Parts: sequence; structure tokens; C-alpha cells
Amino acid sequence: MANHLKLVTPADESNAGAMLAALDAAYPAEDRARVRQALAWIETNASARRLASGESMFDHAVATVEILLAFKPDIECVAAGLLGRYAEDPALMLALRESFGAGISALADGAARMLTIEELGGRVEPSSTAGAQLESLRKMLLAMAQDMRVVLIKLADQVQTLRYAVKSDDEPRRLAAARLALDIYAPLANRLGVWQLKWAIEDLALRILDPETYRRIAHWLDEKRNDRESYIAGVITQLRATLAESGIAAEISGRPKHIYSIYNKMRNKELDFGSLHDVRAVRAIVADVKSCYAVLGLVHNLWTPLPGEFDDYIARPKGNNYRSLHTAVSGPGGKPLEIQIRTSEMHQHADFGVAAHWRYKEGSHRDAHYDDKIAWLRQVVEWKDEMADAGGLFADTIYVLTPQGRVIDLPADATPIDFAYHLHSDLGHRCRGARVDGAMVPLNTPLKNGQCVEVVAAKQGGPSRDWLNPALGFLKSTGARNRVRQWFNRQNLETSVAQGRVIVDRELQRHGMTRLNLETLARQFGFNKVDDFLADVGRGEIGQRQLHNGLVPQEAEPAVAEEAPIVRKARAQPGGILIVGVDKLLTVPARCCKPAPPDAIIGFVSRGRGVTIHRRGCLNVPLLSAERLVDAEWGDSPLATFPVDVVIDAGDRTGLLRDITEILSREHINVTATNSVSRSVCARMMLTVEVPNLGQLERVLALIRVVPGVARAARR
Repeated sequence: MANHLKLVTPADESNAGAMLAALDAAYPAEDRARVRQALAWIETNASARRLASGESMFDHAVATVEILLAFKPDIECVAAGLLGRYAEDPALMLALRESFGAGISALADGAARMLTIEELGGRVEPSSTAGAQLESLRKMLLAMAQDMRVVLIKLADQVQTLRYAVKSDDEPRRLAAARLALDIYAPLANRLGVWQLKWAIEDLALRILDPETYRRIAHWLDEKRNDRESYIAGVITQLRATLAESGIAAEISGRPKHIYSIYNKMRNKELDFGSLHDVRAVRAIVADVKSCYAVLGLVHNLWTPLPGEFDDYIARPKGNNYRSLHTAVSGPGGKPLEIQIRTSEMHQHADFGVAAHWRYKEGSHRDAHYDDKIAWLRQVVEWKDEMADAGGLFADTIYVLTPQGRVIDLPADATPIDFAYHLHSDLGHRCRGARVDGAMVPLNTPLKNGQCVEVVAAKQGGPSRDWLNPALGFLKSTGARNRVRQWFNRQNLETSVAQGRVIVDRELQRHGMTRLNLETLARQFGFNKVDDFLADVGRGEIGQRQLHNGLVPQEAEPAVAEEAPIVRKARAQPGGILIVGVDKLLTVPARCCKPAPPDAIIGFVSRGRGVTIHRRGCLNVPLLSAERLVDAEWGDSPLATFPVDVVIDAGDRTGLLRDITEILSREHINVTATNSVSRSVCARMMLTVEVPNLGQLERVLALIRVVPGVARAARR
């Protein structure tokens, strides 16, 4: 690993000459030519541009590349590091593609898209869910990076941003940059094992956010620097001699301690500076595991171990496969001393990020599935080699945003409807449209990482059955699909109960038993709840014959006929109809005209079928026998419904019937018959619906008339 980065090198000390000199020492001429091409492109297209912070974009780009060079990336990564900030301008991005091709321009574009995270990080409000939101932001950054080199570029860019912010006079901007760095980028660098950048980001952020604490710790370190370095040199000499006597070859060095790490330990363990065990630290790197334990034994023979300060991460590796021996002893002069012991393989593994112990450091809730992905990722990331596309690692999840900046994780290819159901079931039911990044899109549009999604919802309503059709692609989430099914199951139950109520009411009317308590009738059929009984009737599980047989034993004996006056008082009859001069006869609406309140009506006494009710204007009334016609009026039965024919003329289109039936379902209108005819671009629908009165029918027809494409909707 390269030497540790200098944390406070100002951007204006960076220059292209120094960067090119570093390139000359590490890259062949052909590669250096690509970087010179990038520098020439910047000079031609955007040499005078500045960032929002006021920093020269060119100085920023060159300094970013100088940071990247410590990791010996491939030349595409170097060139993209120079060009990433310029790719934020869409016009320049087009020029980049033309000049540099897909490889470099894709990396530069990816680095530019990471700015989405910077905008979102500042929106997360302090709350009980802030940690989870920041965790999602970090995951989204990884998911958006189609090539993991993009993340390395962005982390280097962030270090340079903080270097410039340290000396900036724009207090709100520099504080925001530091908070974002600690919330998003330092944990990200930590988990990917890019230690150099993690330490640089944390120390610079602390210097901005808490300059007094930073200066105090720096002063402590500087004040004792000579003593500490002399002390560590003595420890190394003594330990090296002891190991040589035992025939153990080891590379022993002092381990640098970073200011933020000291600050964090003092804060978390409530210790003062003098109580820290690892301000003085030594690392021993040996050939094999056996030697690790041998060194540990010799260390504990040399100095007294401190209680509770030994960790064996070789025998029991951390969940992220970090392996090493950690111990703290009372070293020469009784001063606390931390010693790490590991093999060269373990050390190399750790330096390149495989053993980044971010869960241990951050204490966040474990996500085993995500941990597995990161652990696998760390095994394949080699920053010095060309990296393959790592976008597939997160192919099963995408991260999108609410307009308020909240991050939502969804299955890959999820749609705006999935998004709506994730937020709230009721919002999903009422979802009628969506805006993605400000533009209206179809509801079956697959969403992509980083998009901002806004749901357009109706005030009331329910989902469409089309959403459950896999071929139409409206739903990807299993949870959303289940909620749609549950909604329709509830609607089906309500419909069955309503249909059962109509059937039972008619049967009671036919037997003249309208005052019979439904709870009593339900118990007679073995049900504890009336709705369960009515639902079974509505579904046909209790047939009309069973219902009739259940009522017959309770049927009252027919009343003895009395001499009737010429004109009798009108009496309420089954079906809610008042028929003059007739008692307890079955009444049925005529099929030819299908009357409904408040139509003017007249009755016709048929042989064996009771009284048929016609509209007074029905064309068939003049053809009936006048002697058997009786005057009739509507009664007040709130449970009665009446069949009515409706005709709808419209332009033929996909989804027309669905839109109309959704209105009928929402208004709780039962449809008993449908017939549709399409000719060319025109369609005619004839429906038979059941309504309690014509007022409700007119309201429904008014709603249907505003459906796109409907030309006419009327009663036949």
C-alpha cells in the first residue's frame, strides 16, 4: 500500500506537472497519452470553469487524480477522475463520449451521477430512522455505481472537496460537506476497505465540524510526538531482538493513529487522552498463523497483558472475514501499548478492503444478505487492476427516492405502483399515475436507481384487476401483489354479502316475512354472523331451494278472505310496492320495461305468477287485459334493488370496459348481465345493473359519461 495521504495539502498546490511526473514513473507511454488527451480536452472545452464551492474545476480534477494515483488504478480510472466533474454538464457529457469512447465516458458519467447522493445526504433529518436512511443512501450509491471504480473516483473527489472546504469562508457549505462526508462517504470507504481515503475523510471532516477538539488532539499528539516516536522505536528494537532470538522473522512497524479515530474512542468509551491504549501502537507481520501465536506468547512474556484487551480474530474472524490478533499490554515504563499481529496475507487482505470491519465500527443492524454481497465484493476488488462491471451485484434491488428525499428499496424493475404500495397500502389502492424525475410515466414503467418518484392518487377508489396480470408488468413486488389480491377479496366478500341480502330479502318478501330477524335466520342455518350467512347465499352455497325450505316451517297460515269494499286502502307489499286492493301477492318487475323508483307504475295480475309491475308508459301495457290491471305505487323498502338496462356508446379502446366496471364497483352497483359489440372504432355496451332508485343510476351514468372515449351513457 502506498504511503498515507497528506491530509491538508491545499488544492492550489496541485498542478498538472506534478501529476504527469507521477504518471511517468508508473504508467507506460500509451497510457500517459490518454491522460494528456484528457488534459488537452479540458483546456479546449472548459478550462475556466469553477465548482459551486468556488474551487477551480481544473485544480480539483488534478488533485483528485493525485489522490487516485496512490492506489495505482488503471488508466481509464485516472482519465475519468480528471473528467468526472465536467460530466455533470449534459452538453459536455456528449462531447466526452465522442472524444473518449464508452469506457472512460461511462466512468466519468457514473462519478457525476454520484452527486445525487450529495443532494440527498443533506435532507436526512435527525430521527429514529435517520440511521436506516443513511444506510440506504450508502447502498444506493453502490447500486448506482455500475463500475466500482466509480466509487473510488468519488471517494478521492470527496477528499479533495474537504481539503478545499477546510480553508473556505463559506461556513454553511463547508459544514454541510463535512456532515455529508461523515454520514455517507467515510462509512462507505470503511466498508470497502479503502482505509487511506476513510482516514483522510474523517480527519478533515472533524477539523471542519469540531475544530477545537481537532486542535486539542493534534496538540496532544504533536506535544508527545518525539517521546512517542522514541518510545515506539525502543519497543520495536526490543521486540525485534526477542523474536530474532526465537528464530521468528517479522516485519515490525509503528502503526499510525488518526485524529478522528482517537476522538471516536475517547467519546465512545468516555476516556481521556492518557487512558487510551492504542495511541502507542505496533504491528508485527509474520509468515504464517503459527508464528502469529508464537509472537503473541513472546509479547505477553515481555510485557504484562492488560485485562480484557485481547481479541483473537484469527480463531474467530469477524463477520466480514477480518483476521488478526489484537492485544494491549503495559509496555516499557508502564505505558499502555497496543500490538497487532497478523500474516502478510492477512495484512494484504486488510489493506485492499476485504476485511473492512464496518459493522463492528458503526454498530448498525445486520443485513445478512447485504453482508454476503459486500464480503464477496471485497474478495474481487483489486483497485490496481481493471475491474469488471460490478453492477450485477445489486441487480435484485433498486433504490429510489420520495420527493422528500427518503430512500426506498424495491425489487429490480419495480414500478410506480410497487413504490406506492411500499409507502402505504391505501396510497397503492388509490394510485392513478406517477411522475418520475418530474415527468409523467405509465404505471408499468420499470424504475431505476436514484430516480425520484411521486405518486398521483385519486381521493378514493381501488386497484385494477389488470395489475394482477403478470403479462402487463404492473407489479413486481410480492407484497404489493398480495395487497391487491386482499383488496379484491374484500370487495368480493362485500359483493357476495350485498347479493345475498337481495336474495334473502326477495325470498322473505315472497313468503310475506319481511319482519323476520336476519340474525335468527342466520342461526337457523348454523351461522353466528349475519354477513357470513348472506355471503354464502350470495355465492350460491346456500341455494334458493334451501332458503325456501328453511322458511316454510315458519310461514304463517294464509289469512281468511273477507268481503272487500270496492276500493281498498293501499298496503305495503313485497318488493316495496304498494298495490291497491291486493294482499300478499308476489310482485315482480316486468322484463320488458324494468321499472325502478320513482317511475310511475301499474300492476298486472298474472295467473300463477303474482303481480307483474310495468312502467305506465310501457308499450306493452295497452296490450294487457284492462280487468287485471291494478294501480300501484312505490313503497319505502331500503333493501330493495331493481334491475335496469343501460346502454353505453363509446370509441373502442383497450381498457374501456375496465374503466367502466371500476366505476360500478366503486359505487357498489351489481352488474347482472353484459353485452358488448364493437364495429370498426365504435363500441356499444349493454349492461343490466341493480339499483335502489333512478337517482343513484343517474349519478353512476354521469360518472361513466366522463370516462375518456364515452359518447353516451343512458337508460334504455
